[in-house]
Formats: sequence, C-alpha cells, structure tokens
Amino acid sequence: MAQKYVRPTAATKQTEVDNAPVTLLYDKTNYTILAVSVLIVALGFFVMSGTTDIYSTAKIVVAPLIVLAGFGLGFYAILKKPAAK
Repeated sequence: MAQKYVRPTAATKQTEVDNAPVTLLYDKTNYTILAVSVLIVALGFFVMSGTTDIYSTAKIVVAPLIVLAGFGLGFYAILKKPAAK
C-alpha cells in the first residue's frame, strides 16, 4: 500500500540553530557613502523645487548636476569593494 504523506509542521520540523555571524554584502563605508548619496539626491530635488521662477539657473543647471552627482556617488558606493580583513 501507499504510505501516507505527513506534512511537516512546526512541531515536527527539526530546527537547527546556526550561531555563525551574519556577513553583510557591503562594508560600513559602503552604506555610509550610499546614505550620503541619497541625501545629495534629496538636496538636488529640493534645489530643483526652489521658488516660482521656472527658468532659473539653479533649477535648470545646478539642481540636475547635484542629482547626477548623487546618483554617481550611489553607483560608486555599490561598486566599491569592501576592504579586505
């Protein structure tokens, strides 16, 4: 005869406790640089919102450059290799 399939439950599962330390993908410096890049992008959008003057130099030239610099710094934070321990 066929055997009955018993669905594993929390009571029947054997849990193995793993005490190994968790290794993150990036280093602390990478996350710091990424946080700074997010703040720079937010600053660029804040400058872009500006006043009611639509065609001001700050809105058309400076703010997009600040946003692009923030995105560039974010890409650098992602691609930067963590320091060897």
